[in-house]
Amino acid sequence: MTETSRMTLAQVEATARAAHTGQTDKAGRPYAEHLRAVAEGVRARGGDEEQIAAAWLHDAVEDDALSAEWLREAALSSRTKDIVLAVTKRAGEPPEAYAARVLATPGALLVKESDLAHNADPARLAVLDEATRKRLTEKYARMRALLGLVG
Repeated sequence: MTETSRMTLAQVEATARAAHTGQTDKAGRPYAEHLRAVAEGVRARGGDEEQIAAAWLHDAVEDDALSAEWLREAALSSRTKDIVLAVTKRAGEPPEAYAARVLATPGALLVKESDLAHNADPARLAVLDEATRKRLTEKYARMRALLGLVG
């Protein structure tokens, strides 16, 4: 695949938005808002275009918005595809194994860090019930610790 035949970031964003149409996050907000926040978080943290593309697509396979086959065939760099697959949770997978895969995949940690930062945003969590807020806060803190993201 040549550089010119790759999807542009605008095309990746449009694809991700279309794939997640009608989906909402735990707070009932359009899911595309989360994708945008993660992509912007990656950009703000110094991520490159391949990481930003992966940020737009980071939940697409996990949420069955796009298939793994679509990802394999997509006009994306192998690095972007690797990052998306690295941050895609697998059924029954222990958090330790998931974290190890993220850490072993070049570029994936930055995408996951941005994802966790948006997921753990107090403003997003504030609209959830107390039990859910507590459970998610602990879950995100544990994953940050497994990834070595302290502070």
